[in-house]
Amino acid sequence: MTHLVEHLRASLATSTLRAVGHRVVHGGVRYSHPVRVDAAIVAYLETLVPLAPLHQPHNLAPIHALLARSPQLPQVACFDTSFHRAMPEVAQAFALPAAITDRGVRRYGFHGLSYEYIASVLPGIDAGAARGRTVVAHLGNGASMCAMQGGVSVASTMGFTAVDGLMMGTRTGALDPGVVLYLMDELGMDVRAVEAMLYKESGLLGVSGVSSDMRTLLASAEPRAKLAVDLFCYRARARAGLDGGRAGRPRRAGVHRRHRRARRADPSARGRGRAGSASRSTRRPTPPTVRGSRPQAPRARLGRAHERRVDDCPAHAGAARDGLSQRAIDLAPFRVNSKCHPEEPRRRGTCFSRFDGSKQQRIPRSARDDKLGVTSW
Repeated sequence: MTHLVEHLRASLATSTLRAVGHRVVHGGVRYSHPVRVDAAIVAYLETLVPLAPLHQPHNLAPIHALLARSPQLPQVACFDTSFHRAMPEVAQAFALPAAITDRGVRRYGFHGLSYEYIASVLPGIDAGAARGRTVVAHLGNGASMCAMQGGVSVASTMGFTAVDGLMMGTRTGALDPGVVLYLMDELGMDVRAVEAMLYKESGLLGVSGVSSDMRTLLASAEPRAKLAVDLFCYRARARAGLDGGRAGRPRRAGVHRRHRRARRADPSARGRGRAGSASRSTRRPTPPTVRGSRPQAPRARLGRAHERRVDDCPAHAGAARDGLSQRAIDLAPFRVNSKCHPEEPRRRGTCFSRFDGSKQQRIPRSARDDKLGVTSW
């Protein structure tokens, strides 16, 4: 810090330093906007160090130094949690007793300054996405996703601390709390040892045993390096379905900008669009296909002829003799009656509701179900 101050003093010899701005990861429940810091505010921010141990101490160190060297110099703190304070109350709450929630144990969300910047420039890039619902991904050594609606945060993968959500360089991401209890009860690890594991020894580094750097893992031939990349991509895709986000998919931070291979690394994503994508697809799901037939049409198109014969279902082989057409079959799927197929009582696509073959009109559901023994859901 001393070196930086001296450098600025030399570089700005003919100018006056008016103020200093700081990025501070955690603002807690008090601060949802930038604030001018003083000793009292810094004291409060110190109490949030346990919630962001990798970042908060380093964020506060230059503030302390400048307060000591130049107490008259204005300093402004901008918080990564501020952008997410707009999330609905239900998105900020944990299912914990009110006494715990009232102490500030809630979902805060992080990387807010990054998301706030994207929200500010997105209208000039894609006005439709800016007005609608968008999932934004911040993928780097620290990683998270944020669902925005109209440029406002409505959900975040990160929660009470910056260790939650996506898998990261050295952080676990989302983890069953029972694992923490197991580490303490069965392995005898104390709180500090668990903290070190969750924040510094897990993520890409912990899974691969090689590195926390995606570039190193992509270049490595080690099987566990590949596993780490695959797990990162799998977790990112799984979390892309945040509430509210589906239209656009802007991304920030190092992984997306530099590593297309990482975005294609997830085998489950092949053939389904861009792997590692940070957004939920807007395409309609492909209708299920009945063996030997065309894909099922939407319900609005009911009544078109279908190639499947009613006698494909042994229990309903006599349906045609009861006056029902073998070709006029309703395309809407129904659960198979367990009396027909006891071995697969929930299989879809075998028995269907039918139309009256003579009038080609839809039979009321109750009547056709009684006649064919089909149970609809």
